[in-house]
Order: sequence, then structure tokens, then C-alpha cells
Amino acid sequence: MLRKILIALAVLIIVLVIIVATRPGTYRVTRAATMAAPPAVVYAQIADFHRWDAWSPWAKLDPAMKTTYSGPASGPGAAYAWAGNDKVGEGKMLITGAKPGQEVDIKLDFLKPWEATSATVFALEPAGPGTKVTWSMSGESNFVMKAMSLVTDMDANIGKDFEKGLASMKSVSEAEAKRQADEAAKKAAEAAAAQAAADAAAAQAAAAAAAKKPAKGAKK
Repeated sequence: MLRKILIALAVLIIVLVIIVATRPGTYRVTRAATMAAPPAVVYAQIADFHRWDAWSPWAKLDPAMKTTYSGPASGPGAAYAWAGNDKVGEGKMLITGAKPGQEVDIKLDFLKPWEATSATVFALEPAGPGTKVTWSMSGESNFVMKAMSLVTDMDANIGKDFEKGLASMKSVSEAEAKRQADEAAKKAAEAAAAQAAADAAAAQAAAAAAAKKPAKGAKK
């Protein structure tokens, strides 16, 4: 009897391994959102890891998460590493390529709870006065990831995080765009006021000079 049970278990394990092995060997998750902010403003939120805490969907999952920054402040070579609870795990990101206002390419390495490497791309394109941001992540599925795909939908799970992140990025980017627009308008108003004052002063000086000038034909 015990032998039959063991044989049955072995067969089930073999069948499960075969099923897992036949799962897709790659994955890709993509989400997009349009923001009422120029590409340069949106790009700045992505290319600088120091700004991710303001919009990243994972930043608030572990208040005690340890983060480390290295390399340049932003752009190619900038790196970010994190280590936290079970919700965020441990990993690191490296910006491998960037086109200001157009694209940011990131190598994403998960270290815990399992190891995996993904290619993450943020593609930006003008959308009227705003920007359309497409966030995608792709990579190869190892055995653990294939097994997990039997009970959970990676696109749905990670896609939800992307949607939350893009919604937060939209709020942050639009607030920054408004701040910059207000600041530019204020500077323009100040410049216009200064120019008007200078023109008025010049006109007053010209009038004063004209008043001092003897009338034509007057006796000296």
C-alpha cells in the first residue's frame, strides 16, 4: 500500500514538473498612462531614483526598508538597491540607458524572495500638451516563476502595481508641471513689471531732459 502511495506521489510530481516546464519561458507586463505634463518633467521623475519614493507603488509597503543610492544622481549609471520585508523583498536597479524626454532603460535584479533579472523600459512620447508614458517589464521565467504562474497571474498582479505607480507619477508630474508653469509666469510678470518700470523711468528722464532744453529760438 505504501509503495502504491509513493508511486502515485512520484507520478504526480513528475506530471507537475512537466506542466511547469511547459509554461511560457518569457513574460512581459505593460501599462500606459497619459499625463498633463511635458516629457521633460515626467522624465525627471523617472531618471532620478531619489524621486521614486514620491510615486513608486512599492515605496510605502515597508517604512523600514533600507535603500542605497550609487553612481550619478540620475541617468545612465545611476543605481538603487533596496532590502525590506516580504512585501518588497530585496533587489537592485541600474539605469543602463536614457534619452532625455524619451526613454529610460533599467536593469532590474530581484535577489529575494527569489532571483530573477528583468528589463524595464519607460517610453515617453508627446500626447498633445502632455506625455504618454508606457511602462514595461520583460524577462525570462525561471522554474519558480513558472510554478507561480500556475496559481497567480503575473500580468494582473504586477500590472496593478504599474497602474498605481503611473497614477502616482501622474499626480507628481502634473503638480511639478504646474509649479514650474507658475514660477515661469511669476518670473515673466516680474520681468514685464521691471521692463515697464524701466520704460517709464526712461520716458520720465526724456521728458525732464526735454523740459530743461531751451525752446527753439529762445534768447540765451
